[in-house]
Amino acid sequence: MTSTINASSGAHPTTQSSAAPARRRRRNGGPRTSPLALALIYGALAVLSAVVLYPLLWLLVATFKPSAEFGSNLSIIPNNPTLQNYATVWDGIAGVPMWRFFANSTLVATIAVVAILVSASMAAYAFGRIQFRGRGVFFACMIATLLLPFHVVIIPQYILFNRLDMINTYVPLLVGKFLAADAFFVFLIVQFIRNIPREMDEAARVDGAGHVRIFFSIMLPLIKPALITSAIFTFIWTWGDFFGPLIYLTDPEKYTLPVALRLFNDATSASDYGATVTAGFLALVPVLLFFLVFQRMLIQGVSTQGLKG
Repeated sequence: MTSTINASSGAHPTTQSSAAPARRRRRNGGPRTSPLALALIYGALAVLSAVVLYPLLWLLVATFKPSAEFGSNLSIIPNNPTLQNYATVWDGIAGVPMWRFFANSTLVATIAVVAILVSASMAAYAFGRIQFRGRGVFFACMIATLLLPFHVVIIPQYILFNRLDMINTYVPLLVGKFLAADAFFVFLIVQFIRNIPREMDEAARVDGAGHVRIFFSIMLPLIKPALITSAIFTFIWTWGDFFGPLIYLTDPEKYTLPVALRLFNDATSASDYGATVTAGFLALVPVLLFFLVFQRMLIQGVSTQGLKG
């Protein structure tokens, strides 16, 4: 009997030692990747990154090219680097300095972001939490507007704003933002709100909270990823909008950056390619900075679907 106990006790350390690596492999998520496989993966990622970043690198280097080299010098490196393009762009066009166009675009984009966050979040809360007659019909009609091309309504909108004497103002560009007219952002936030457990609302109502208190104290903190995503897309789309400012703005001092970029090619019969590329690069910098600052929140907002009940 003693020998049996010794045999079993002697086999026990062997069993533990063989089971320990298996447990470690399970904790680590499986067997380790070989160095060759890691090298291939990182190499492929480096090649893809180079392909994606090359246009941006070319745009940056092209800002130092004289206009005469565009079309003649196919190399990415300029033969005669110059800073004259930056000086030309900073002086502006049509008697308006470049900083004015930047200020106009910043003003319009900032107001648009604030308006979208306020109006879309409130409309989304109404569709997602408040029971009222015709809610499903109104929500379906709002979603249907996503299928309506912008060009279909541009003429009636222009006639309306012209009769209201709002042409050459920023009102036509921003009034829809305050009225939650962008159905995409309303739909995005509604999906977040619908995944938040209703028990939170019921607990707040037991404590005497109404819709206003629930919206500001409970919903807004929980839908923060959706709000950040909406803010990023609104800023990028508004900053790069060309068609709307081109139609509604007639005074060069009120032009936004996309419309101002066109002036470098339309002001004279000979296009200044160096200034155009430089202005385009400078217009891209705020968008890149905005994305880099909020990229983690953007990924969180796209990948997160709210809380699961």
